[in-house]
Amino acid sequence: MTIGWLLAVEEGGVGLDFNILETNLINLIIIIGVLYYFGGKFLGKTLSTRQAEIKTAIAEAEQRKQAAAAALAEQQQKLAQAQEEAKKILADAHTTAERARESILAQSKTDVERMRASAAQDLTSQEVRVMRELQQRIAALAIERSEAALPSQLNDDLQRRLVDSSIALLTGE
Repeated sequence: MTIGWLLAVEEGGVGLDFNILETNLINLIIIIGVLYYFGGKFLGKTLSTRQAEIKTAIAEAEQRKQAAAAALAEQQQKLAQAQEEAKKILADAHTTAERARESILAQSKTDVERMRASAAQDLTSQEVRVMRELQQRIAALAIERSEAALPSQLNDDLQRRLVDSSIALLTGE
């Protein structure tokens, strides 16, 4: 059957043409025409649907990009504000620390002065007390020595004059 069919082609009937250059070009034109005629509408719809989806996706991506840029700007602003606030807090802390340091130094100077004054007062009172004790001891020793030496030097005549002189002093004569 294949030989008969091939013979029929050679005689001008319907059959297969084995000339590659002629047959491929014609077949290709027929296929493109059929695809264009039947698939043009389908392919056009599919491509326009796809194009619309891509445009929508691009618009959404642009909106997300703008929203992200706005959020980034807002967060950068908040970060800048937070950094400024941190600097302010740090400056306040330094100021407070300096004030506390000055206050402590002033208080310590006051305490030292008070301690010096108290020590000086204690020293003065100790000096006064020691001087009184020394005076009392000296007076006691003087009286003791006088009492020891007086009996040997005191005679009756001297005792009478001493008593008379004391009475005269008391009466104001």
